[in-house]
Amino acid sequence: MFFLGYRQHLLEQEHPDFHHIMYNKRTFIIGDIHGCLGILKCLMDKIDWDPEKDDLIFLGDYIDRGRDSKGVIDYILGLKKRSQNIQCLMGNHEELFLNYINGDDEGSFLYNGGVSTLTSYYEGGGREIDPDHIDFLNSLQLMIELDEYYIVHAGFKPGVNVADQSVKDTLWIREPFIFSDYDFGKRIIFGHTPFSSPLVMDNKIGLDTGAVFGNKLTCLEIPALKFYSVEA
Repeated sequence: MFFLGYRQHLLEQEHPDFHHIMYNKRTFIIGDIHGCLGILKCLMDKIDWDPEKDDLIFLGDYIDRGRDSKGVIDYILGLKKRSQNIQCLMGNHEELFLNYINGDDEGSFLYNGGVSTLTSYYEGGGREIDPDHIDFLNSLQLMIELDEYYIVHAGFKPGVNVADQSVKDTLWIREPFIFSDYDFGKRIIFGHTPFSSPLVMDNKIGLDTGAVFGNKLTCLEIPALKFYSVEA
């Protein structure tokens, strides 16, 4: 059994302190990848990211459904060796994976696309998850705060202060957040819920454009509000 340490403790809290404040500079934010390594590489080739100067944020859901979840995490870990300016959020699929690894809820992980993730790890005769991948999963953040934005995987519950948001809502919420015009004080940039093109509203920007469903993978550059995408 793998012991989840701090991350397990964090997920057991009702209202964790998940703020990670960053200064507002050129930042690239990439939506849900879901094991689609090829188009992630194409997107990284397309954006003008400077690893020495620019921030790079991933919105979570690196794994499940796509063909190469292990390769996606390997690739992101390689990027992190090149740059200290990379921040990675936890998605609901990473939460499911951690629960599976810890033996807490195997069924939910497998039902939600986890079989493809395990296949990517076990092909070639492997029978365990790389320890550095476990460390990566445990290091994932729940929310990042910029000067003008909150960055979160799924969204926030309307009417609830950001500091009081539950872990469940930051990872899983859909319709109550999507269909709300509630002002959280800053614009929300999120993934989780797939759209055919980026969702742009006064209070939120959605970047999951269904890469694993054959649509495209999207990146947003701020503060320029410039979108980049690569077709699946």
